Amino acid sequence: MKSHPAQRFAAGPAIKKGVPLKELMNGQLVKLIGESLAEVTPGFDMSAFQRRAKRNLSKLELKERALNIAQAMAEQLPERFDKLAPLLIQSLGPPLKATEQNGLAPFFYFPHSQLIAEYGVGHFQSGFKACYELTQRFTAEFCIRPFLVEHREKSLKQLKRWTKDASPHVRRLVSEGTRPRLPWAMRLREFQDDPSHTLPLLESLKDDSELYVRRSVANHLADIAKDHPDEAFEICHKWLGEIESMDDPQLMKNRRWILRHAVRLPAKKEVPEALAIRKAAADKR
Repeated sequence: MKSHPAQRFAAGPAIKKGVPLKELMNGQLVKLIGESLAEVTPGFDMSAFQRRAKRNLSKLELKERALNIAQAMAEQLPERFDKLAPLLIQSLGPPLKATEQNGLAPFFYFPHSQLIAEYGVGHFQSGFKACYELTQRFTAEFCIRPFLVEHREKSLKQLKRWTKDASPHVRRLVSEGTRPRLPWAMRLREFQDDPSHTLPLLESLKDDSELYVRRSVANHLADIAKDHPDEAFEICHKWLGEIESMDDPQLMKNRRWILRHAVRLPAKKEVPEALAIRKAAADKR
């Protein structure tokens, strides 16, 4: 059986010294994405797609390259996103089996993320469905953010349901996609101003079975601590207090790790409250 084009993307295990990450958005990627779309899109013009996708590619940076490819994809797909999204989803390869050691191969889908962010925000249901499928192969933490801005309450309601999803990639998206200060991404100003929007999500995920998810929860809480340190420290103390009623040593250890990780930056600056939390959350041998 022929492998999916995404599985033939020669991206390597890690960034090579002296080779910018933007070089992943190259002619090989364009050809493979074209193959994946051509398999599901009637009348797909591979030559026109490749010409458009590679236009001025060498002059662009990483995100701009991905967007350029995304725009070329959109020109070959239905204009209405509700019709585009099912084809895009159908073109995707198999979901990731692991949460770690996936190398750079998932960057195959960076243009897909840009396409959803650029064209999908006006179509909540199909856009969120595309994010759900994408995050199991790459990440949707960037393309979900326009939805959080334009459809905040509907998005948060759906994300609350996703905290119980079977896929750790989906559960991680709930925390990572809503981080107010997510690196590389647009700021979520409303969430930055008011952490109460996302705290219920963190509460649901703080004892997740996957470190992959718990690390995101800790980083999200660390984001909150940058703008609302007192509130973040209060949450830490609450979560510390809950440890006393736990009877599972592994759950207790996991919770302590989250708290230490969440306050690591203010602790490095020797903020007394952060140092106290780290001390209280130290592993009990």
